[in-house]
Amino acid sequence: MPTVETLYLGGLRTEATHLKSGIKILTDAPVDNHGKGEAFSPTDLTTAALGSCMLTIIGILAGKEHIELAGTHVSITKTMSVEAPRRIVKIKINASLVSDRKLSSNEQDKLECAARTCPVALSLHPDIEQLITFEWHVAENKRQ
Repeated sequence: MPTVETLYLGGLRTEATHLKSGIKILTDAPVDNHGKGEAFSPTDLTTAALGSCMLTIIGILAGKEHIELAGTHVSITKTMSVEAPRRIVKIKINASLVSDRKLSSNEQDKLECAARTCPVALSLHPDIEQLITFEWHVAENKRQ
């Protein structure tokens, strides 16, 4: 059974529908590739998927370890090739992890390993450089 159905709308735009929920995502070609850049590009979605997957996987592990990570976020920068074929060559992710308490280095290492080995990270072509940095913070109202 399909998971997503994508419709070409014309003008270099698509509409992807998640079939189980009905949620829709529009894409537009980027300005540097004949588009208007008015929505996520398909390669933007690739990098967004990586960030979302990393956060989901560390959220699963954190839940098992009784660690609250609300407020954790990632900032993603994508670099495209300058030569043909056009493709993603580098994804830089700055992860700002906000925990409910000071975590041990072992706990931090486990969570970072989980993020680096999330399913999307492992599914990307090995030629795509993934530069991931982690900054650890304790939530302001939870400092110990």
